[in-house]
Amino acid sequence: MTIADSHTGRRLTARGAKTRARIVAAAADLMYVQGVGDTTLDDVLAASGVSKSQLYHHFDGKESLVRAVIDHVGERVIERERDTLGRVSTIPGLRRWRDTLVQNNALRHGAYGCALGTLASEVADQDELARQALSRLFGEWQGLLAGVLRRLQDKGALPAEAPIDQLATGLMAALQGGYMLAQTARDVTAMATSVDMALAYIESLSAGRANVEGR
Repeated sequence: MTIADSHTGRRLTARGAKTRARIVAAAADLMYVQGVGDTTLDDVLAASGVSKSQLYHHFDGKESLVRAVIDHVGERVIERERDTLGRVSTIPGLRRWRDTLVQNNALRHGAYGCALGTLASEVADQDELARQALSRLFGEWQGLLAGVLRRLQDKGALPAEAPIDQLATGLMAALQGGYMLAQTARDVTAMATSVDMALAYIESLSAGRANVEGR
């Protein structure tokens, strides 16, 4: 059985794919904690337990490895968000989504921030292909938030004229800004507050609709 490498198109054996996945997973963990700039290929070799020849068989250098890490982290984050947000259709559901993200980030006192946001801050200005990949991933995440808001709108919880795409942008910005503030402060309070403010505005639209209909 062979598997195609998503970047090179090269056919990989099951064993080769497993080795490549081990390299990428090790690099992703290191880059999340240490940062992209401070993670060397020697670090990745030590963490993954592969040989230098195996690493260079799959990647021609750090740049291509970073792109693979973005794909890996992005798939993990978007899969999580798709699973969670795909089932949200109420304001309380959005609150529970917020609670889960804040609580998970609190386990590390906000130290490492959003896995995608951390990558974006380090590589978006250095690698155009990486920037494009990150932009697509954030766009998909924001689209999931917009999907929740449209379901609220369809159920009558938000007014028909509510600017769904703009609200999703604001909510995503509040989340990512909150991650950054929590990371620098080593305290998730600012993250919780920023997302709460965005959700409070969305709730105010819902409350405003209820008030108008109750007249």
